[in-house]
Amino acid sequence: MILLDEPFASTPLLEWAAETSHPVLANSFSLKLQAIREEQGAPLLHVVEDEEAIARINGGERVYTNGENALAWILEHCNNPGLTDAISLFKDKAAMRVKLQDLNPELFYQVYKRDELAAVDPLSLPLPVVLKPSVGFCSMGVYVIQGEADWREALDSLAREEDAWHERYPESVVGSEDYIVESYIGGVEYALDMYYDEAGSPHILNVLRHDFASAEDTSDRLYITNAAIVQEMLPRFQSWLEAVNQVVGARNFPIHVEVRVDGSTIAPIEFNPLRFAGLGGTDVAYYGVGLRTYASYLEDQPVEVEALYQKTPTHTYSMSLLNPSKGADLSAPFDYEGLESCFEHPLALVPFEADKVGFWGFLFLETEGVRGQEERDFILHTDLTDFELPQGA
Repeated sequence: MILLDEPFASTPLLEWAAETSHPVLANSFSLKLQAIREEQGAPLLHVVEDEEAIARINGGERVYTNGENALAWILEHCNNPGLTDAISLFKDKAAMRVKLQDLNPELFYQVYKRDELAAVDPLSLPLPVVLKPSVGFCSMGVYVIQGEADWREALDSLAREEDAWHERYPESVVGSEDYIVESYIGGVEYALDMYYDEAGSPHILNVLRHDFASAEDTSDRLYITNAAIVQEMLPRFQSWLEAVNQVVGARNFPIHVEVRVDGSTIAPIEFNPLRFAGLGGTDVAYYGVGLRTYASYLEDQPVEVEALYQKTPTHTYSMSLLNPSKGADLSAPFDYEGLESCFEHPLALVPFEADKVGFWGFLFLETEGVRGQEERDFILHTDLTDFELPQGA
């Protein structure tokens, strides 16, 4: 069962769903996509009404969403405690910290109400720390706090930005009531697309290293994967995810997991339920090595991920969420062709309706060698102002 919802569904996912006639919930978004496909003469989605979708989900059929806007519908309509309880737990970062505290007892975390943040003395915290919403999406509201000035700047930014987040995404995706302050973990950040099967065993489909432009950067600008990353990290993450599920007990459940690795420590950042990398980001595996992650999960077809990447051992595959520069006019045009021309082997450049999504789009690249490193450095550090065009251009 697939639930599609605003603001975006990727073309590879829609093509696969149509070709396989996998059931898709009939809602305003999927019906809008259906009308577009009909107009284009493309294969149609197999849409099903609420009653059938609820029966499928309550009967234990595997569920996948393109993004977290769909979670509220499941929680409101379905009576499948194994599914709905897992959604609620994984989506709540504070609850997950409590659940997994024995795995990382040395890590500090504290939960505050939104209206309590102004009264917090940042110097009383074990700096550096990270401030973030207990329920969030795409690094919205995430700040690294090194001192008093960072704390004040973070609260000012929240006051400016949070209304816009709630205009684009429902409360189930960007809840604003609770905020977490937790230890800042150094080392390397990774994102994993994985699922727990019927027996609760983890299956990892994407191992993505999240690179940053600086210690203060919290954007989703660059994720990379290649044979070396997969070979080194997949077995370690497999063992850690097994330990997580000994506590959580999820079954038939896909998750986009974000972690930090520092020496022997694997520290969870967040668990995003019933989806893989958001806004179609999981398609880096499809564009890179031909793996449809959602198909592997929904059709219960485990894959040898290491073997897939060993076929192209010198290639690195990356996805870049094109976040706008500060103050950019998201209703203005963007020079997608100009950006794409900067790279030797672009795999796909996916435009968004930026004023609805909050980002210009996704860029997927295949890179290799010195030229590849230069291209990744460029996309990581550019603020994209050279490609943000004025109104009427």
